[in-house]
Amino acid sequence: MPINDFDEDTFVAFLDISGFKQLMKDEKKALNALDRLYQYGYEVLQEKNRQVEGIFISDSGILFVRNCQDKNMCLRSLLAIIREINKKMLKHDLILTTSIAYGHFKYQERIEFEGIEKNPIYGNAYVAAFLDNENGKPKIQPGQCRIVKKNLPNEVEELLEGNYNQYYILQLVRGRNNGDDHNYFYWMVKNPAEIDDFEKQYTDAYNLKYAGMLRALKSGGYERHFR
Repeated sequence: MPINDFDEDTFVAFLDISGFKQLMKDEKKALNALDRLYQYGYEVLQEKNRQVEGIFISDSGILFVRNCQDKNMCLRSLLAIIREINKKMLKHDLILTTSIAYGHFKYQERIEFEGIEKNPIYGNAYVAAFLDNENGKPKIQPGQCRIVKKNLPNEVEELLEGNYNQYYILQLVRGRNNGDDHNYFYWMVKNPAEIDDFEKQYTDAYNLKYAGMLRALKSGGYERHFR
């Protein structure tokens, strides 16, 4: 289904496949990953919520919310879509990273030459989400979904920072370290009580990976050679 032109303030999510450059070394795996992303992306958008629309290009997707008057409802709708896409991809051992930003977004469909379609995308929300996913600090990790705090509407910021949140899915959004300019959406857990355990398991997994790299370096004779 074609996407109608859009020119408003809204939430925009930029997501992409973690480790896709590595997957490209195996053409079959790379094509499978792209097929899954497009299949599940459009499938979830059609089934779950027609307020959220999406564009999928190469190994990434751009999601935005149309008719975003109630900002909290808009964020809820977007997070629900992101959770479903992540869960479906994970079943095939494919992991995404997702950055969300709020601001102006413009989409305009335009055909310039016969057989060549160009879809210009403009807006500070898209740029903020894209740059955060590519170069944000701290670096986004595989599986993470995070919301850029800058430019968040006051009502959304107050709701996320409140001690009680009546919206279930927003209870899975939490800030992390002081100085981190993001809120993190824990789509992989069932309730807020599981977030701390997940963080510990994720950190332990990262530390084990680092320890494994150390063992590989040492087994390669680095220490023996430089003693």
